[in-house]
Amino acid sequence: MTVDMVAPAWMHQQVTAEQYAGWTEEQCAGIEIVDGMVVVSPSASKRHNRLARLLANALDAAAGPDWNADTDFDVRLHDVPLNNRRPDVTVYRADTIDVTPTRPEHVLLVVEVVSPGSETTDRIVKADQYAKAGIQFYWRVEQAATGAPLVYTYVLDPATDRYRDGEVFTGVVRLAAPFGVEIDLRQL
Repeated sequence: MTVDMVAPAWMHQQVTAEQYAGWTEEQCAGIEIVDGMVVVSPSASKRHNRLARLLANALDAAAGPDWNADTDFDVRLHDVPLNNRRPDVTVYRADTIDVTPTRPEHVLLVVEVVSPGSETTDRIVKADQYAKAGIQFYWRVEQAATGAPLVYTYVLDPATDRYRDGEVFTGVVRLAAPFGVEIDLRQL
């Protein structure tokens, strides 16, 4: 094993919110922090990135002036232990665009696009974490190698801090909540 193959020491130690705040954008790119530990995310495929970007664009256009939709930035679920997730798409209050870190109370909807290797994390772990953090809506997108993807929608049940199953879409997503939106998945 060469020196280049050894992970840096900071990847083997629990990270605090204060330490993370001092890291460079380069250090923070492509990682999430779970229970204070760095989790490296593999590079997403072009299909995954395109799908996330097109969903973000459609949600941003439908959301109106009070909400923004963007891709690939940290949502701070907890400070202790530090839990930062990077949803593929996040719909957040427009008036918090310059607020860092983005907190669950700023977020209306998160979308995760499932990739090979992220199935359990996106289907179970992240859904549980987002629900317990109080994020009202969660969408999980299952990619198809050919054809339109499937979009599974979930709504938070605040009494249980769990998501209730919503509708499943292929072809066209038509929803009135969290705001009126129509997305033609066949264009993705």
